[in-house]
Amino acid sequence: MAFESLADKLQNVFKNLRGKGRLTEADVKAALKEVKMALLEADVNFKVVRQFVNSVQERAIGQDVLTSLTPGQMVIKIVNEELVKLMGSETTELALRPQNEITVIMMIGLQGSGKTTTTAKLAGKFKAKGRKPLLVACDVYRPAAIKQLQVNGEKVGVPVFSMGENQNPVNIAKAAVEHAKKEGLNLVFLDTAGRLQIDEDMMEELVNIKQAVTVDQTVLVVDAMTGQDAVNVAGSFNEKIGVDGVVLTKLDGDTRGGAALSIRSVTGRPILYVGMGEKLSDLEQFYPERMASRILGMGDILSLIEKAELEVSEEKAKEMSQKLRKADFDFNDFLDQMHQIKKMGGMNSILSMMPGMSQMKGNLEIDEKSMDRVEAIILSMTKAERANPSLLNPSRKQRIAKGAGVDISEVNRIVKQFEQSKKLMKQLPGMMGGKRKGGLGGLSGMMGKLKLPF
Repeated sequence: MAFESLADKLQNVFKNLRGKGRLTEADVKAALKEVKMALLEADVNFKVVRQFVNSVQERAIGQDVLTSLTPGQMVIKIVNEELVKLMGSETTELALRPQNEITVIMMIGLQGSGKTTTTAKLAGKFKAKGRKPLLVACDVYRPAAIKQLQVNGEKVGVPVFSMGENQNPVNIAKAAVEHAKKEGLNLVFLDTAGRLQIDEDMMEELVNIKQAVTVDQTVLVVDAMTGQDAVNVAGSFNEKIGVDGVVLTKLDGDTRGGAALSIRSVTGRPILYVGMGEKLSDLEQFYPERMASRILGMGDILSLIEKAELEVSEEKAKEMSQKLRKADFDFNDFLDQMHQIKKMGGMNSILSMMPGMSQMKGNLEIDEKSMDRVEAIILSMTKAERANPSLLNPSRKQRIAKGAGVDISEVNRIVKQFEQSKKLMKQLPGMMGGKRKGGLGGLSGMMGKLKLPF
């Protein structure tokens, strides 16, 4: 997950600061030296790092901080505010024309950045908001590019306009806008061709498209895993074509996150969305304050709620809530919960959004890959066994283990942990601030002791 290494390092720095009753100027400078190293290792642009550290130091060495009763917390607050400022203090939306007019959005980027998939993701998002989008296949060079757009368009329920491979992209763009007018569509996404590197032909083609049709927004798609190269690419496109906003893809992958912290400062252009997975629903609006909270280990509860609302219906949530309260859920419910967790990005992703929980991930012993084994075990049970786990005697467990291709000890472990979960659920109402003492702190303690079955 992006920023994981950076988040861990920053949290260690701030843990040391919190432990001091009062801070000296030397303490602040020593902490900021570590912050500087952590940001550079995360591949943040060195000029951006220098400016960031100077801004934090200037504010943190003020009399108000050093004489504060909680100086460590004050420094963290300043770092948080400066991080938000670095990434763009406000969330930026794509500027669209009114519904009765056509908005044309040109999607640009290098080959392999995830541009075609991102274009379909965006179209699906705006369709859900009531717009009538059209996807336009302007990439006539890359083999199967048109087919990829058509497949993704079908998945999100958005029509695709194509004139085949032997056509001029400028003519395709003009014809697509006319087609949108005839069909009553009001949002046109031009999926233009990418190259392995920026070249003159590519730039000229994009300029020609912009001259032939009225492009309202030019959106650049860059691969966050390319680090500082992503920032350089953004700078080049902005200088030669003009960019209104950036989408960062693959931010869920093994990326250090430096591009997200550098692009706004280097190019002056906002990050609009971030790609957090391969599914067509895995595109999140970029909220600088939420991203800063994640990086500093403060969680991102708003994004977590939005993800849950998107993936779980209110009716389903109420039904599960009642079952949990009564502790009468079965393996079918357990399977449902696993599927919902997967849809929301996995348990580690969920924990990273919960305040204070990112530090507990090691104690929870979460192995995302083993979720597949758990699913195989549950699917090897009969309907009756899933609905009534008390039926699971040794001979049935042996049959289930054989069906799932695992050792019987795995089945025993899952059944035991399922029973532990039920016992925990019986205790939850009191632990959430009712008759028992401890509130959420008590719950966190129990979660630390509980070994999850995946």
